[in-house]
This record gives sequence, C-alpha cells and structure tokens, in this order.
Amino acid sequence: MKGIISYDAMETIRNTNEWLGATARAIGGYPAFALAPNPMFRMMAAWGKVTERSFSRMVIKPDWEIPAIAGEDGQDHIVYVEPELKRPFGDLIRFRVARRDPKPRKVLLVAPMSGHYATLMRSTVTSLLPDCDLYVTDWHNARDIPVSEGKFDVEDYTAYLVDFIRHLGPDVHVIAVCQPAPLALAATAILAEDTPEAQPRTLTLIGGPVNPDAAATEVTDFGNRVTMGELEHLVIQSVGFKYRGAGRMVYPGLAQLGSFIAMNAENHAKAFADQIFAEARGTASEGDKHNRFYDEYLAVMDMTAEFYLSTVERIFKNLEIAENRFEVNGRSVDIGKITSTAVMTVEGANDDISAPGQCVAALDLCTGVPDARKAQHLEPGAGHYGIFAGKSWRLNIRPLVLDFMDEATSQPETQATRKRRRSRQAQDDCGVNDPMDSGKIAV
Repeated sequence: MKGIISYDAMETIRNTNEWLGATARAIGGYPAFALAPNPMFRMMAAWGKVTERSFSRMVIKPDWEIPAIAGEDGQDHIVYVEPELKRPFGDLIRFRVARRDPKPRKVLLVAPMSGHYATLMRSTVTSLLPDCDLYVTDWHNARDIPVSEGKFDVEDYTAYLVDFIRHLGPDVHVIAVCQPAPLALAATAILAEDTPEAQPRTLTLIGGPVNPDAAATEVTDFGNRVTMGELEHLVIQSVGFKYRGAGRMVYPGLAQLGSFIAMNAENHAKAFADQIFAEARGTASEGDKHNRFYDEYLAVMDMTAEFYLSTVERIFKNLEIAENRFEVNGRSVDIGKITSTAVMTVEGANDDISAPGQCVAALDLCTGVPDARKAQHLEPGAGHYGIFAGKSWRLNIRPLVLDFMDEATSQPETQATRKRRRSRQAQDDCGVNDPMDSGKIAV
C-alpha cells in the first residue's frame, strides 16, 4: 500500500501542477485584464501555458509523426506505422513506405527501455527511412500492463530480441542504441549458437554500456555506490489504482524524469525561463525547438521493477556481459559463438552517459568474428544524444553505418548512389542544429 500511495502522490502532484498552469493561463488571458497596462498578466498567462503543456506531456505517449519520404521519381511516399509482431511488453513495428519497392537494407533499430518511449528516436528513424526498410522495437509502458502478464527482466528482453531478429531473417541489420547494446550482443550470441544461419548480417552498437567499468561516469558511479536493497527501497513503487497495471512493481517514469532533469538542471531551468519570456513576447510557436524537444523529453514511461533492478545488478554491478558470464533461462550465453555477424561500435567523445571505452569493449568479446569484420568509430565532440539522433549522427555516423552494412554484405552502393545520398543528407542538415545536440538524455 505504501508504494501505491507514493505512486499516486506523484501523479497527484503532476495533475495539480497541470491544473495550476491551466488556471494561470486562463486568468492571465482573461480579456478584461487587457485593459490594465501591466505585464504581470501576460507573464502569468505565459507561465501557465508553459507549465500546463509541460506537465500534461508527462503522461502522453508521443506519436511518431514521420514525414513523407521523397522518392527519386519526385513523388512523396507516405509512411505508415504498422505492427509486425505484438507482445505484452513490447511490439515489433514496421515503417511501411507506400508505393516503394523494398530496399536492399532491412534494418532493426533496437530502442532503449530506459524511461523514454521509442519515439525518442524519431529523427533516427526519419534519417534511415530513405535508404532502408525499417523495423523498431516499441516497448510498452509498464503501468498499462496487467500484473497477470507476469515479469519482464533483462532475460525476457533478450528473448524478445531473439524472437524479433529470427522473425526478420538472417538478412537483417541490427542497430542497438545505448541500454540494449549488451543485450543485443547476447541475443546475437544465442542465435549464433542455436541457429547459426539466423545470425544478423551486421550488429551496430551505439553508445552502449557493454563494459561499464571501462570508463567511469556519473551513472556507473551511482550504481556502485548504492546497494540493491537501497535502490529497491528508494525508487521502486507499485502502480496506482488509475492504470491497468495497478499493483505492478515499477520504477516510475516521473521518478526517472526527476533524475534526468537533475543531471542537467541549470540548462533545463534556463530553457524553461527563456520559453516563458518567449511566450510573453509572442515569439514562441507550437512547433518551435523548445516544444519539439520537450514534448518528447518530458514524455516518460514506467519500467518494470525486475527489468530495472536486473539491469543495474547484472549489467552494471556484476558485469555479466563484460565478463561473458551472462545467462538466459539457466543457460550460459557465449558471445564468442558469434561468427558470421559483422560488428561495429560507435561512441561519442563527450558522452557522459556511456563514456568512450564502454561500448568498444564488445569487439574484444567477439572472439569468433574476424578482425576484418569489426569496425569502431569515435565521434569527436559528440555527446550521448548526438551520436544517434543529432547532427553528428546525420552528417557523419549514419553514412558510416550504412557503408558498413553494404561492405559487410558485399552489396556496396554505386559511387553515384552514395554521392546522391550524402548530398541529400548534407542539404537537409545545412544550417540546422538540434537542441541539446550534445545534451544529457539518459537512454
């Protein structure tokens, strides 16, 4: 009962702040107050609008809103998001591009389950769609999953990835971003041992904690300072009565959001203050940078308690992946069994979530993969967000990943195709900067 009360208390605080924002916006915007030449009312309305929007977004799952893809024939091809496989804790979804022939690259983008929805990777999806047939793991909010569906921990997550990869076939290219990188590595090893012909063609790991001890960060230091008992007592709560998953033990999204913001509190405070003044001056808009960024950043989801705790204990504390001691359902997973899959790692030089060294450790674990089928890239000046969704990804990393896929499958692009692709990408990025391109988004 204590956990449920705490969970509902957080939701009550969120709901109250949303209501206060709506009230301030309505009062400050009351027509009669326009007769009083006092900027207080305009500031009140601006504060209310920003506050209401911010707190309401915390319980809304964002839409993908993928724009149409321009074809070489000059036509726009509409993108449809369709479920490929449905599972209780997460679906495999497909981005079907209407009236377009299948692309030679079939890509599975493994989204992290770390507090944000898979839509956090919207820009990554948009950048890959012109050149790939794309599938994404769409994880569900634990608060909406009934207790009767059972548990979901790192072993279940790995089993989901095995099923998804096997379903897509051996011609698939897997890209795992941050948290799922070590588990995608384990899933590939399971396929390599059980059905070697089902191994994916390539596995690209981006900013993932394969060996968290390789380079210390604030995240790894926290995991080492806190015991599992303390962690469970401090952050694990029961879903409140309002949701279908009432009674399920979770790490609440609102609690995670508080830790996300605390990691970079000064920048966030300045961003919201600037937005309030922009609203008061009338220079803010529905689709401006602030709203686009924070509509996604503030949308958080609950994680099952067993997934969060097993991730901390087995991946960060016990280093089961880093030391090749990981087990799934009682069977040992030997990463050295991976043989035919080409493996690439990508890291950001300024990544303070998964620091350089943590992800590239995967290459040493893949003892069965020839050195000629291994690659690594360290992006100068890039933070965590930038290496998979920012300008660094679009301009530098994305072309390298696509070329790696082509080289690994002996299906290289023609020089004209590669030139056309990079030219189009450069035009798209000309003069465009992502908000917080090097910022801290914990995924």
